[in-house]
Amino acid sequence: MNAADAIRSARLRAGLTQHALAARAGTSQATISAYEAGRKQPSLRTLERVLAAAGARLSVVPDGAAGPPREPTKEQLARRGRVLNEVLDLAAELPVRHRPRLEFPRLP
Repeated sequence: MNAADAIRSARLRAGLTQHALAARAGTSQATISAYEAGRKQPSLRTLERVLAAAGARLSVVPDGAAGPPREPTKEQLARRGRVLNEVLDLAAELPVRHRPRLEFPRLP
């Protein structure tokens, strides 16, 4: 589950509006809306705070608890291989000369 789904699900289970959750979490309704829509990603600390405000908490699930890992199909592997080759070809074309001295903007 991603952060957007976790926040929305916790808010709805708690019977809260976005405005009420925002007030409890110490943020704005617009920010909660952006989190739920996936337009913004909360930090881990913020995600914990928002979930706690909805009466939920973040937990870690051990590997394998969500079921066995999915194996990619031959087509997916072939496509990813082609993309990797394209990226490596592009990287080979980039200039490799570095300036002998680091340049930076002058501070006032």
